[in-house]
Amino acid sequence: MEAEITQLQNQLEQLVALYESGKAEARQLRARVSTLEAENRQLVGKVRLASEKLESLLQKLPEA
Repeated sequence: MEAEITQLQNQLEQLVALYESGKAEARQLRARVSTLEAENRQLVGKVRLASEKLESLLQKLPEA
């Protein structure tokens, strides 16, 4: 009986450790997603600006 209790205690400790590890990983992933979303917004703005500049240049070209 004592061995079974010890085994269950060990399994519970492993489960708690895995849970804590999963929580930490989820926190890191949320931070990474937030960073990537911010970078994406910046890149969308840059692409939009480049497109507007290109469109402006194309309009200034003489028609052939």
